Amino acid sequence: MSLVGFVPASKRGYDPLIDLTEVVRQLEASVTEWLTRQRSDLRPDWRETGLRVACLMCVAFVLLLTGCGNLTLHSTSAGPPSGGPPKPVQGGTVMITPQYVALAPGQKFHFAAKASNGGSITWSVSGGPGGSGTVGAVDSSGNYTAPASVAQSQNVTVTAALTASPQQNFASAVVSIIQPGQALCPSQTKNPQVALYSIYLPAPGKVSVEFGKTTDYGLSTWQVATPSQNGGEIKIYVGGMLANSKYHMRAQVALDNGATLNDVDQTCATGVPPKSSAVQVFTPGGGAPQPGIEMWNTLVPRNVNQVFATDLNGNVIWTYANQGTSQDSIQGIQLLPNGDFLMVLSYLSSLPVSPPPGTINSIREINLAGDMVREITMDALNQKLAASSLRDAQGNAYQLKSFHHSVLALPNGHWMLLATATRTYNNLPGATGSTVVLGDALVDVDENSNPDWAWNTFDNLDIQRRPMSFPDWTHSNDMLYSSDDHNLLLSMRHQNWIVKIEFLDGKGSGKVMWRLGEGGDFKLVGGTDPTDWFYAQHGMNYFTPNTTGVFRMGLLDNGNDRIFPTGQVLCKPTDPISAKCYTTAPLLEINEAAMTATLVSHYSPGPTFFSFFGGNVEQLQNGNMEINFCAPASGAVVQELDAGSRVVWQGTTPGADQFHVNRLPSLYPGVQW
Repeated sequence: MSLVGFVPASKRGYDPLIDLTEVVRQLEASVTEWLTRQRSDLRPDWRETGLRVACLMCVAFVLLLTGCGNLTLHSTSAGPPSGGPPKPVQGGTVMITPQYVALAPGQKFHFAAKASNGGSITWSVSGGPGGSGTVGAVDSSGNYTAPASVAQSQNVTVTAALTASPQQNFASAVVSIIQPGQALCPSQTKNPQVALYSIYLPAPGKVSVEFGKTTDYGLSTWQVATPSQNGGEIKIYVGGMLANSKYHMRAQVALDNGATLNDVDQTCATGVPPKSSAVQVFTPGGGAPQPGIEMWNTLVPRNVNQVFATDLNGNVIWTYANQGTSQDSIQGIQLLPNGDFLMVLSYLSSLPVSPPPGTINSIREINLAGDMVREITMDALNQKLAASSLRDAQGNAYQLKSFHHSVLALPNGHWMLLATATRTYNNLPGATGSTVVLGDALVDVDENSNPDWAWNTFDNLDIQRRPMSFPDWTHSNDMLYSSDDHNLLLSMRHQNWIVKIEFLDGKGSGKVMWRLGEGGDFKLVGGTDPTDWFYAQHGMNYFTPNTTGVFRMGLLDNGNDRIFPTGQVLCKPTDPISAKCYTTAPLLEINEAAMTATLVSHYSPGPTFFSFFGGNVEQLQNGNMEINFCAPASGAVVQELDAGSRVVWQGTTPGADQFHVNRLPSLYPGVQW
């Protein structure tokens, strides 16, 4: 027997947290194995006596190593098992059912076994007749009891053998004994409404956590797989809980071999989230809203939490508190397939100058607790761009100003970044001397944030087209990726255009394939040209599975600089309500071959909904349309419309503007609440 693995806590260099009883259990298992190897012919009662004596000697040894003033030890976090779990075996005439079982320590289970030709059965556990305290015990009827406690989740085998010929006729089943998980409650995480649940599996499988205010639970996280094909520790963030509440939670284990287990119930109390915009909900009835949650992104005022989620009754269930300056603005947040969230965190993009010191200027990926998983700052990107071979049409290295409005997570794991760029022009028509023009650039970066493709508006658009707010020339604010042809759509607010760019997953030329909007390449069908085109638009989304050929898209037509047959009208947020200053939500069917844009529907709630910036439109899973009117004078209004344009759900934030609002199924990919 060796004690090499038991190192004094004072020698390990980390805080001892595990008490001595666990060490005793580990020693007990080691001693049992040693005695079995040394004297396999010992009677069971003698082996038990020897075990107890040896363990007492080991405890004394540990106490000498650690000192009486420090009786706790802590082992490092266990990695995945080094070997795969055992598999059931069968020889001869004996059959056992079931072949796989998952149990908690101390739990009982009945195995059935018989020989096809009849005969009595002898039972054993992991090679020991009747089992032992460390691997569990089985009686003559196949009733198995897992050990009362285990130092770590483990696998054992329960074997049924024909008494008359055990070497020739036998069958075994595999029992995964799973140590109860642990819940790190919100008071111990960085988020007052998020807990961290961990559990160790001795075999490959998946775990989800169900949670709720009672043991009926009602909500669930997504399933997370073990880190290796042999098993290992799974950690799941549990989010979506109301503030100042007691919650029950338990893990649901599903091993790949088909065995399942519900962990023991655990409780956690949530805390007080940071202040966020007050949400008022109205449901007129007559239709069913799409189930899920609402993700809000407050831009005004900035003294409240900028990103938060609510249930459909307006109750806050999750927040992300960014610790930055008053200049920092979260501009859009999206749930990634890996369960993290991606966002732009930067200053407002209309500034051609550098931001104040300390201002955040980055693209950030966070987990549900708010911990940063990945980030690329503008300084880091500019360094990488300078070291790359990417150049604009004039041969200059890209040196960008701010990230803004949008970031696109591509299917290959890359991020498409949207950033401001400047170029100086002399004696432009309508301007004297030099003019610093603010345009946009797109940069594709790989998983290591290395840029491999870049594009800019200066090299691809006519600087003479300046319909709005020049020299803030293009002011792009949204991107879409076409999974059909691997190209990009870019929405340019100050051009009143959506342009299609040849991207081809980083292999494209960057040429502008078409321009959608007033003065562009498409004919407007079913509406009045130019009035019914979109102006100063935000928040476009596909409304069909296909994204090329003939497809549909919705967006928010803010209407800041709408052109009427009598001329253009410029609408400002401080202007009185006017019949010519209104915001709409058009649904367009785009035909790329015929070059037509047909107004399928055109929702226009009137001038009181005029939103001079922000907003978005999306199609929900039930086919309804959700529209975020970001910035009416009274605050944001979010409406869910059914197929007949009837409002079935409405949420408002009086006195607060919401850049984007999205209906998510839940806080977890693929999970519907």
